[in-house]
Amino acid sequence: MKKRVAVISAILENAIEHQVEFNDVIAKFQKNIHGRMGIPFHQEGISVVSITMIGSMDEINSFTGKLGSIDSVQVKTAISKKEIEEVC
Repeated sequence: MKKRVAVISAILENAIEHQVEFNDVIAKFQKNIHGRMGIPFHQEGISVVSITMIGSMDEINSFTGKLGSIDSVQVKTAISKKEIEEVC
């Protein structure tokens, strides 16, 4: 199956309240996720997360849709135009 590389950036504006739900979504897509970096801004109550994943367009859209449906979470995605063969 053809897949693409995607970089998803997410801002959690109420990180403490929504981090469990956010992490649950990430756990459901762990087979597709190849990297994650989070930067907490404790005083502001905000977290910025960057996720790199490889998946079909359906998988990428499902993942970002679930993240974006969480209250106080904004998501932006960049997806490679080049299709790649499935990688390990």
